[in-house]
Amino acid sequence: MKYGLSLLLGIVTGAVIFCLLLYFNPFAGGQAISPLAITDSRLLSLTFSSVPDETLILTNDGESVPAPYPAKVLQLWEPTIAHTSAMVVMLANSRGEPAGVGIKIWSESETTDILNAALMVDSVWHVILPGKGTFLVDQQENYWSYMREVVIPAHRSSGDNWRGTWNGVMTVGPNALGTARVTGGSGDFAGIATEAVESRLASAFSVAKGPVAMRGSLTIMLPDEAVDDEVESE
Repeated sequence: MKYGLSLLLGIVTGAVIFCLLLYFNPFAGGQAISPLAITDSRLLSLTFSSVPDETLILTNDGESVPAPYPAKVLQLWEPTIAHTSAMVVMLANSRGEPAGVGIKIWSESETTDILNAALMVDSVWHVILPGKGTFLVDQQENYWSYMREVVIPAHRSSGDNWRGTWNGVMTVGPNALGTARVTGGSGDFAGIATEAVESRLASAFSVAKGPVAMRGSLTIMLPDEAVDDEVESE
C-alpha cells in the first residue's frame, strides 16, 4: 500500500510539473510584431470586432464558447463540420470607416502539437470590398499564446474573467516567413498573389461569453503594380 501511494504521488507530481513546464515555457511566447512590419510595400489594414454580439453572424456547434450570434442562426453541428466555426464581420479601414465585409471560416488543425506550444487552427477569409474587389486569405493560426495569457487566466480567476492588455499575431503560415497566402479575386485585386497577417488586441474576456473587448486586424501587403491608389492603405 505504501509503495502504491508513493507511485501515485510520483505520477501526480510528475504530471503537475509537466503541465507547469508547458504553461511557463519561456520559448512558447507568441509573436507580438507582424512579419510585415519591416516591409517597404504598401499595406492595406482592415480591422474588425471579435466580440460575438458585434459581429454580423457567428456560428459554431452551438455548445462552444462563444455562443452563436444571433441566437437563431443555424449551427454547425453535423459531424463533418462539428469542429468548424464561421463569422461575418464588418471591416473598417485605417480611418475607422466601413470598408467592406469579411467572411471567416476556421476549424481545428491536425497539426496541433501542445508539446511544441502549437494550438493550431486552419482558416480562410473571403474579403469583399465594394467598389474595390475581392480576395481570399488562406492561413494557419496559433492560439497557444492567446490561450495561455487570456483564456486560462480567466478560468483561474475567481470571477471567471480576465482583464488586461494582450496583443498577438495569430498567423504563422503557410508561407515560410509566417504569413498568410492571399489570392486576388476580382476588381483591383484580380490576379494578385501576396501575403497577409492577422492579429488580435484583447482587453477583456469572460469564461461564459468569450471575448468581451477584443479587436482583430487583417494586414495585407499590396503589390505596387497591382492595386491603384484608391485603395486605402497605411
